[in-house]
Amino acid sequence: MKFGFIAHPTSLALKRQVKMCDLIERAVQDAESGFDAALWQPRSLVPFARFGQIRSGAGACCEGLLQYLPLTAEEMLRQPRQIADRVLRAVDALAEQGAELVGLGGFTGIVGNRGLQTLERARVPVTTGNSLTAYASWRNLLELMALLELDPQQQEVAIVGYPGSIALVVAKLLEASVGRLLLVHRGGGDRLAEQLQYLGPQLRERVRLTDRIEDCYEQPRLYLAATSSGDVIEEGRLAPGSIVVDAALPRDVRPAPRRREDVLVIDGGLVSADRAFSLGTDTLGLSPTRMMNGCLAETMVLALEGRREAFSIGRELDVDRVREIGRLADRHGITPLRMSAGGEPLKPADVRALARFHEPAAPRARRLHEEVLQDFGAHINPVMREFFELNHIDRVFVKAQGCTLQDAQGREFLDFVAGYGCLNMGHNHPRCVGALRRFLDSGAPSFVQYVSAPELSSRLAARLAALAPGGLSRVFFCNSGTEAVEAALKLAMAAYPPGQRRVLYCDNGYHGKTLGALSVTGRDKHRQPFMPPIERCSALPFGDLDALEAALKSGDVAAFILEPIQGEGGVILPPPGYLRGVRELCDRHGCLMILDEIQTGLGRTGRMFACDWEGVAPDLMVLAKSLSGGLVPIGALLARPDLWDRAYGSRDRFSLHSSTFGGGNLAAAVALEALAVIEDEGLAGRALKTGEALLAALQEVAAGQGLIREVRGRGLMIAVEFAPSFDGAVQAFVQEFSARLPGQSRAMYRFLSDRAREHLEAAVPELERSLEEMLVLRIVSKLSQEHGILSFVTANNSKVLRIQPPLTLSEAQAQHFVRAIAQVCADLSSVPE
Repeated sequence: MKFGFIAHPTSLALKRQVKMCDLIERAVQDAESGFDAALWQPRSLVPFARFGQIRSGAGACCEGLLQYLPLTAEEMLRQPRQIADRVLRAVDALAEQGAELVGLGGFTGIVGNRGLQTLERARVPVTTGNSLTAYASWRNLLELMALLELDPQQQEVAIVGYPGSIALVVAKLLEASVGRLLLVHRGGGDRLAEQLQYLGPQLRERVRLTDRIEDCYEQPRLYLAATSSGDVIEEGRLAPGSIVVDAALPRDVRPAPRRREDVLVIDGGLVSADRAFSLGTDTLGLSPTRMMNGCLAETMVLALEGRREAFSIGRELDVDRVREIGRLADRHGITPLRMSAGGEPLKPADVRALARFHEPAAPRARRLHEEVLQDFGAHINPVMREFFELNHIDRVFVKAQGCTLQDAQGREFLDFVAGYGCLNMGHNHPRCVGALRRFLDSGAPSFVQYVSAPELSSRLAARLAALAPGGLSRVFFCNSGTEAVEAALKLAMAAYPPGQRRVLYCDNGYHGKTLGALSVTGRDKHRQPFMPPIERCSALPFGDLDALEAALKSGDVAAFILEPIQGEGGVILPPPGYLRGVRELCDRHGCLMILDEIQTGLGRTGRMFACDWEGVAPDLMVLAKSLSGGLVPIGALLARPDLWDRAYGSRDRFSLHSSTFGGGNLAAAVALEALAVIEDEGLAGRALKTGEALLAALQEVAAGQGLIREVRGRGLMIAVEFAPSFDGAVQAFVQEFSARLPGQSRAMYRFLSDRAREHLEAAVPELERSLEEMLVLRIVSKLSQEHGILSFVTANNSKVLRIQPPLTLSEAQAQHFVRAIAQVCADLSSVPE
């Protein structure tokens, strides 16, 4: 059976989309067949889609035509009689093309006395599709109450648009389940009795009637909105926790000026088909079967059933027939339970996060997980929350010990991120936790660092001076690595005259995200939004001594800052002897060597500091991350005393650089214990032994397949770089696809404006790089979901998986990771590289 469907745009932007489709469709025909004056004449309907073979999971088939009446509801309201005639002509035109049933979408089903006049005059049956739209909206309301764990009998649901056909039948459907209804109608107060005539006597007893939408705003509630006019509910006035199922087209909810996280507006009346359902237009496994308007889906279902009948027509829809179309839709794999909000898929967690505004429920792990994610998205970083959810790494961890994390659902994960290097001793090392507790229990002062000599901070400075290479015996404490970098840059500049304050740094290096640290971070992705950086900072290739020597010959360089191994750059090791060469060149040209050991230090690479591998001592060294066992924020700059004296050794300069929270006794107490743990437990040696075995095993995995480009590292600072190349894929797809399209698509592309083509061509390599990164993130997802391993990519290279577990990693845990990465790579190697 063949059906037709008449849709119309619900906004100016969608109307212009219809105009675009009209132009493209005619231009393609013109290019294919030559100029024909008849092609460029006015027409009532704009062809949009031809469904050649719709097939449901039940084995039923039909075909259909979807065409647009290119007018908005507002435009149709201005001339209802003319539009009724135009709709009738459109129905007849579809009948001439073989349609045996025509669906009337949106406002086209309202003109002509809600479709009754159209039905009387049309050559084929018509249906408004309102029955399935109403069914979907009803099921949405029930599902929302279930997700919120609300007792329907205790709820009052507001129905806006009563007694319109959808609002009226949904009110009847809710009679058996909901305690009370608040019906919002457009008539005056003198018409209240008249409005009740559509309801049975039992339902009337549980109904409030109002013609004031303001009566709904005083408390959080569920709404169904289904007017024919739209724009009647102000989102900004909804009580927190309110949820509106907006089944109106145009929509009834007027968006608030700023996005609200404490209410939801559901795209009501929509349904989605399962994967067995096909519209006959599938490409690459893609078919637009999600979030279909109920009116279109009802027409499809009737065609699949071979029912040529005016199923939904007029104001009063039959409750039993609404339930019937719901059952038929379900038989064909079409369900209203995949809800959306603002065109985005709605997750159950989005709904449950509003439960706090309704009635208290017993705390549960799932609720904790969802409420935390809701708060994180609303008040910290909504884009990061979406990123976590998209990649299935939206965890809320509640316990941690050693190398293991436990989430709110009780699932355990092996942590191979370790706070990006903050947890060399593992999570909550007992000795570090004990030191923290002892300090707090002792009653000792923590915050006295700028009115006295703090005891534990002074002892920590002495301990660091004893551990550090090359007499780095002056220590400045702060709260993070990037603050330590800022302190190093400031000291270097203060130690030299104004004409000798240029700073060199390395391409692909990473030193933090405050403005000074960004100025010496070698990745434009991090820097560009904050340009211009601090002046007189120049980049050099990492590992290139010739480039360093050439830059130093200018005589105006105060300092060269670098990492012994570029961590966020992808765990890039320099050539052997590079650090020694840097030291010699800096000495020769009077340049300070600043070594960033924030990630590499404190045992990570198999020595206490990575510079120990070459026996090199810098002039300034910065530490942070694991310095306090990951328990308390801390950073440190270690300097030669003569440099500190040059910069700050006078009455007017000794306090030029300070940090309010830096140097507190609390952080120092934990840091002292953390340093003792590293030495007592031989963590540097453990990192070397475990890391060498892990590196060799991963290199063996890499040798067996092509997805991994390289495995590299030192100690337990290892990287797996993937090589999922998509170079040329997009261009090949476009060429392959365009060659099969009617018309002269390539010629039409060539006659786009130069600027349009430049933008499209520039987007192609970016899209291909995004596909490569997408595949690597699937590796992260699979490691987490299937193997219980927490992992992530490096900041400068999203194709590099960082392997940076606690140094307490056991041999069994390392072997588990190797088996997991081997399995994941095998799973994702359908197309060999």
